[in-house]
This record gives sequence, C-alpha cells and structure tokens, in this order.
Amino acid sequence: MKMDQKTKTELEAAAFRRLVAHLRERTDVQNIDLMNLGGFCRNCLSNWLKDAADESGIALDKEAAREHVYGMPYAQWKATYQTEATPAQAEAFAKSHTDH
Repeated sequence: MKMDQKTKTELEAAAFRRLVAHLRERTDVQNIDLMNLGGFCRNCLSNWLKDAADESGIALDKEAAREHVYGMPYAQWKATYQTEATPAQAEAFAKSHTDH
C-alpha cells in the first residue's frame, strides 16, 4: 500500500507521541537502562526533537524539549524518579561507549 507524505508524517507523529506517553508512564525505566539496551534514552529523544525544531527554524531550547519528552522539568524528573546507577548498569554503559 502506498501512502502519501502527509499521512506518513501524521502516522510517524502519532507513533512518537505514543512513545513519549509510554516513557512518561514508565518512570521505573531509567535512562541508563534505555541506553544500555536500546542505545538511546529520553534525553536523546529530546535532543532529536530540538534538532528537528532547529532544522525547521522553530525556537525550542534544550530544557523546553526535555520538558516535552519528560512531561515536567528535567530537574524535577531527576529528583523524583532517577536512581543511582548500579555498578552493573554503569559497567554496561561504559562498555557500550568504548566499543564504538
């Protein structure tokens, strides 16, 4: 089935919104877990959102992009939900960033 660009963009945007909503609900999933398993995290998503805004000439600063993804100011999310990385998480993260 062929799809026009407008429909494709709308579906991709809906999928992004669903992913962001899912990550907002799964506050138990730490960014380091996402990085270790998937190679990206909430901060990556917010950076990609900011990059897209920049490419479109839309003013969106880093903190506003993070608030869009986290659903609250980043500092508040960190204080409320972020836990200290376990030694195993930190080791996996370090290993994944030296293999490149």
